[in-house]
Amino acid sequence: MTEKNFDVVIYGATGYTGKLVVEYMVKNYLDDNEVNWTIAGRSEEKLKSVKDAFGLADSINEIVVDSNDYESVQKMVSQSKCVLTTVGPYQLYGSNILRACAETGVDYVDLCGEPAWMHKMIQEYNEISKSSGARIIFSCGFDSIPFDLGVYLLQNKVIAHQSNPARNIRGRVRAMNGEFSGGTAASMTATMASLKKNPELIEILGNPFALSDGFQGPQQPNDSKPMFDEKLETWVSPFFMAPINSKNIHRSNTLLNHFYGKKFCYNEMWIQGPGDSGKAAAQAIAGANPLENAPEPGDGPSKESRENGNYDILFCADLDDGSVLNLSVKGDMDPGYGSTSKMIAESALCIVKDCLDLNGGIYTPAAAMGEKLISRLEANAGLTFSEEN
Repeated sequence: MTEKNFDVVIYGATGYTGKLVVEYMVKNYLDDNEVNWTIAGRSEEKLKSVKDAFGLADSINEIVVDSNDYESVQKMVSQSKCVLTTVGPYQLYGSNILRACAETGVDYVDLCGEPAWMHKMIQEYNEISKSSGARIIFSCGFDSIPFDLGVYLLQNKVIAHQSNPARNIRGRVRAMNGEFSGGTAASMTATMASLKKNPELIEILGNPFALSDGFQGPQQPNDSKPMFDEKLETWVSPFFMAPINSKNIHRSNTLLNHFYGKKFCYNEMWIQGPGDSGKAAAQAIAGANPLENAPEPGDGPSKESRENGNYDILFCADLDDGSVLNLSVKGDMDPGYGSTSKMIAESALCIVKDCLDLNGGIYTPAAAMGEKLISRLEANAGLTFSEEN
């Protein structure tokens, strides 16, 4: 079957995050005649149970697919304009799906925060994607949409203000309430296992420009230990997602023809507060494992916990005259599940519906979708992007 029956196929629809994506699509797009979507996964029985849970028995068909069977993957990909996959770790379960999309010109979005695998996929499939017309977009969840788009929008505002980009932007997580993703923890575990087998991967993991197509920018500020942020007058601690977010932000800069400048610097940390208590908190956070109590993949927090969660990230651009331009990005649900499921759904729809003129290749959210995605997220997904004094 070669006809594109669906705008979006949700692969992994029987998993915890996949079900949240399905719930979001049912609520917002089930009766939308302009959006045609379906669900996919390994188990026909589980897919039917998802359909029953959301009252979809007569609304959509399901696709049974095994990510380890390339022919099976090809059959799924051939039916869709875009494959949305929540099935990680991607280094274990994602390569066949990305390959099939890249080779056949089908768009692809995921939640990947695994830089070594992303680097490998860029090396192997970027040129193939350019030839086929496939738009491959990594990291369409909490890592790294709020950070990638926050820097992108702030640089646009800086250029409007002073005609050139800021040389330095600081990302500061002011609040983050909600559980971390079990998939994120599993991905980090898989990455560490890969590192034991391939020690040379440490160069990729430690290089902020590892995804920047060979470009190497300036030495970046140190964000690996607690410090006192003099401009914000608060203690900050290392943020465990900074390594992947920074890589995506620098890749965005490269893909946007160095819109942020070739000497751009970025660092990302977590605000802990002023004084001795802030210092103690920063030191405690730096010595802790933030994913120690993360759920197992396939599990997650209650609906009440997701809806009570939120996040607030401040981005500070240092201007040429010594002043600072600030922008905040806020989300109205927990970052790892509730907000992430909405972000990836809107990313898939954005690439299919709003980015018709975008050429093929492997992208970041900012480089591929920019303002179009920001508009969707503010209109539909509970995110706000606000300039602050």
